[in-house]
Amino acid sequence: MKKLFLFLSTNLIALGLSAQSLYFPPNTGNTWDTLSPQTLGYCQTKIDSLYAFLEQNNTRAFILLQDGKIVLEKYFGSHTPTTPWQWASAGKTITSFMVGMAEQEGYLSIQEPTSTYLGQGWTSCTPAQEDKITIENQLSMTTGLDDKVPDPTCTQDTCLIFKAEAGTRWAYHNAPYTILDQVIEDATGQTLNRYTTQKLKNPTGMTGAFLPVGSNNVYFSNARSMARFGLLILNKGNWNGSPIMTDSTYFNQMVNTSQSINASYGYLWWLNGKESYRVPGLQTEFAGFLNPNAPADMIVAAGKDGQFLNVIPSQNRVWIRMGEAPDNLPVPFLLNDNIWQYVNELPCTTTSVDHSLPPKDIVQIQVFPNPSDEVITLTSDKTIKKVEIYNGQGQSIIRQNTSSKETIISLRGIQSGLIFLRVELTNGSIWTGKVIKQ
Repeated sequence: MKKLFLFLSTNLIALGLSAQSLYFPPNTGNTWDTLSPQTLGYCQTKIDSLYAFLEQNNTRAFILLQDGKIVLEKYFGSHTPTTPWQWASAGKTITSFMVGMAEQEGYLSIQEPTSTYLGQGWTSCTPAQEDKITIENQLSMTTGLDDKVPDPTCTQDTCLIFKAEAGTRWAYHNAPYTILDQVIEDATGQTLNRYTTQKLKNPTGMTGAFLPVGSNNVYFSNARSMARFGLLILNKGNWNGSPIMTDSTYFNQMVNTSQSINASYGYLWWLNGKESYRVPGLQTEFAGFLNPNAPADMIVAAGKDGQFLNVIPSQNRVWIRMGEAPDNLPVPFLLNDNIWQYVNELPCTTTSVDHSLPPKDIVQIQVFPNPSDEVITLTSDKTIKKVEIYNGQGQSIIRQNTSSKETIISLRGIQSGLIFLRVELTNGSIWTGKVIKQ
């Protein structure tokens, strides 16, 4: 029997911890200081529950750092500490960091048009349209290029088509991001891998490389290298007293809201704790935190199949997950939030503080499975005007008009996985939510 699980947007943030000095592992060798889970009050049974959940969801590597020291490190299946694995779109954050390094060194300015570095004609736009696309637009996913082309990873000019004026539309579009690699290379005169090795990997002890996968450049490394990058970001671009990114203006722009359309997006980093968020493939704004179970100040690098790098300044904590796509959890944000539930439960005695966002127009919508598992029922304290449902790829699959406080939506024939709900009420209020059909 198929089931529906509702994900509620309960906005919780952890209590801020007092600042503590960070430990940094040596740049060479395998030495990395550890911290006993028991010193943090973690229960072994709850650690086991976390590991069981990770294994059930096709995880390959998990590391949790506290104050820079390894508290939890677990590998699954044939994966080992030296096994390289893809970062997928989580690697976008490395590119963002390297753009900042190039600007810091005077090679480029993110306010300049991309055509300054690539020349005219890198898109199919008119010259006037193209000249409005800046490097910052590429970093913030606001190029205005059409993300609904047949192949959104294609970086050929014929695939880069005008949709809206740069800066007026947010869309998670892989191709303009990938072209940042060429911008860095043309600006610095070095290959992306060489520049990354010189400015990031050597100073921090990271390993790995960008490798071509189709039209994409994908970063591969072991799990500890991802953790090292998280530790660098946690310390605001400084590695064990050695400043790497000294441009604090760029760093702060990178890890804060980068534009006015998607509050939960920085420069290729996802941000928690905002009043709303947008997701890849959709032009719908969803109310609440990106990850309701995570601290509000968390920033996260997230990639296909659930590659996660979570950085939490208030907790002096970093944790990473590498792996394959989990069963019945097709969208990484949900898996990340589910892992956070287990991480929050690690202490033998847990307390939580509700720091919900200030209410605006409070819309009470309840979604629950009907006794028939092919439908869902929506109830509201106000009259529902219209319900629209999107699949995980951002396609509108159901539109249903009504004039009732309760409506039943048939899901017959809808593919299992994540679906997004947008409910419009007769008073003009909008409610958004998401469920998983299994």
